[in-house]
Order: sequence, then structure tokens, then C-alpha cells
Amino acid sequence: MTSALCLTCLAESVQPGRDGHAGGGFCGQCGSSRLITHPELFDLTIAHLDCDAFYAAIEKRDRPELENEPVIVGGGRRGVVTAACYVARRFGVRSAMPMFQALERCPGATVIRPNMEKYSRAGQQVRELMRGITPLVEPISIDEAFLDVSALAGGAGPSPAAALAGLMQKIEGEVGVTASVGLSYNKFLAKIASDLDKPRGFSPIGRADAIDFLTPKPVRILWGVGPALEKKLTAGGIATVGDLRGVPERELIARYGMIGRRLSRFARGEDTRTVTTHRETKSISSETTFDDALSDLGDLRRKLWPLCERLALRLEKADLSAGHVTLKLKSTDFKIRTRTRAIHHPTKDARQLFEAAALLLEREAVGTRFRLIGIGAHDLVPPGSEPADLFSLEPQGVAR
Repeated sequence: MTSALCLTCLAESVQPGRDGHAGGGFCGQCGSSRLITHPELFDLTIAHLDCDAFYAAIEKRDRPELENEPVIVGGGRRGVVTAACYVARRFGVRSAMPMFQALERCPGATVIRPNMEKYSRAGQQVRELMRGITPLVEPISIDEAFLDVSALAGGAGPSPAAALAGLMQKIEGEVGVTASVGLSYNKFLAKIASDLDKPRGFSPIGRADAIDFLTPKPVRILWGVGPALEKKLTAGGIATVGDLRGVPERELIARYGMIGRRLSRFARGEDTRTVTTHRETKSISSETTFDDALSDLGDLRRKLWPLCERLALRLEKADLSAGHVTLKLKSTDFKIRTRTRAIHHPTKDARQLFEAAALLLEREAVGTRFRLIGIGAHDLVPPGSEPADLFSLEPQGVAR
């Protein structure tokens, strides 16, 4: 028997002889083709919800004439892409891409400067709607979170899956953006599932199909595997998750350190982390004042790097990762500038913190003399949300 859920009318049913994640036919009540079918659909209770191209979607919401047009959120030609809508992505535009390159690929795109205050307000709306179905919400960034909906299982109301589908509808109707949901039995798989069918996707991964799903996937699908670690794994004969599962855990630890334990367990579809809502620390920062004012970008970058190292250590000590970084600069006339940038995947890696802050610094270091520089970490989340590349910690081009 297979459970089925209509994402349009939220009808729930149990059907014989059906198997699959999506496209399982048509709803018997409303005729919609947005029917999700899966044997474990009504038993899975850990979800990851991620708004689709959030910043760009907010801008399209506010400018309906851009609905079908390519939109890039970011700086001018010397800046970088903060976010790109799905139309722009078809041209190869991606976040963190230099703006000049993005406009070469998509010259007809509308470029909009980021409005973090507006995005934050919308993010708070989304978060409140999440908490409307469960108090167990673990934010990862401004527009995504894990949800534990186990309290809804077996009750008289809608199933956890139906409640999440209803949440998607509320976000679309009340906030004006779309979201995708991954549903599974742990956080690791829920996060993977939410990326499978964007935008407006709803993808379950169950206990029975997790291993078959993971086995052929490249190792980079696993949290903790960035380009450097992927290269090391591949050099060691480990290219897929199936290859990884074939290596004993103790051997992985011996080769790659403690991340080997995490990778071994992820490769078996295991993740014991719970959805946690407790988060007292709002921000962590580090700054320094210069003996002599500096204006050269290279000099300022060299001052920035040790601050990022110090910030990374403080995040490690607090067991937190940063979803946003803020660059602070004080000029010789004592005016303070703060510039904030979202990090696509929360991190406590010094290199990734540096790269995000350095992009902000490049826009400000245009001749102004500064006497102070600082970096702050915000939108702090528990560890495990970050796919930090643990084997590539040094930023390129930094003199030590």
C-alpha cells in the first residue's frame, strides 16, 4: 500500500500498487497532477523547508512585471550575485558569481540591489508560519529551517506531510514566495530531499529507499564534502556514496579524521541529530584598530584574515555556524560603515567567512582611509547545517 497526498487540495489517501515520489498520477478529488506518492509518506516526520530563490522571489513579488523575466539580486558590475531567479539560472547565473560574468551570460537580466531589511521581514513571516504547525523549528538561514512534525503523527488532524503541504500554500499565499520541502526520518536526508524538485517541490525519502537513493550519488552530496575533500576521497578510490559505505568507519577516521565518522554514518542514511530550537547567542564578532590608517585593499585583507580566524575559533567554542557575515569599517572621520552578506550554507570555517567578508571589503576599499576593521557573524545556527570543506581552510591570496 502506498500513501498519496495532493499538494493542491491536500487530500490524503492510501492506494494499492503505487510507488514513487512525485508524478504518481492525478488526484481523485480535484484532478491535480501535483500528487505525491510514497509508501512511508505519512510516517516521516523530519522536514527541511527552503524558500525558492528567496531574495529574487521577494523582488518579483514586489514587481509583478518581472514575473517571467530574469532577475539578479546583487551589486553593480564590480559586485557579485547575491541571488538569481530560476529564469536567470537557466542562463548559468549562480550566487557568488562576479556580476560582470553574470551579465555576460544573461545580458537582459534586471539587476536589483539587495534589501536585507525587506528580506528579513519576509523571513520572519515565513518563520512564524512554520511555528504555526510546530514549535520545533530550527532556523538554518533567513529563509530555511528544519521542522520536527512528529507531534502531528497519528492524530485526528492532517498528517505531518499534509500539514507541511498546507504550510507551503500559506507561505505562497501570505508571503508571496514559493517554498520546497524535503521530508524524511532525519535531518541529513530531509535537507537533501528539499533540493530534489525545486521550485515548489515536495520530496520524501524513506527508510526503505534511502540506501538505494544514496548509493549512486557522488560523495559531494554529503554534508562536509567540499571540493578539497571530494578530491581526497576520489584519490582514495571513493567517488560515490556506495564506495564510501564500502570502507569501514575506523578506516575512514584513520584517513580523514573525525569527519570520517560523520561521512560513514551519512553514507548509511544515519543521522542522530535532533531538531533544536534553543539559541541564545545572537551574534559573535571580532575587530581591530590600526596604528596607522589603511586604504590599500591588500593591507586591509591582511588585517581581515586573522579576525576571521579568531571569529572561527569563537564560533567553534560556541558550537555555532554563521548564516550572515557583517563587515565593519571605521574611517578616519569616525564614520562607521557596516555591510552584510548572506552565506549560502551556514559555516564556522575561517576561509569561508573570509571570502564572504572580502567580497564586501572589495566594494569599500576604493581610496577611503580606515582606522578600524571588524567582522561579525549573525543568524547563528547549531552545527551540522554547514557543508564546510574541512580540507581547504586557507584563503587564496592571503599573505600570512
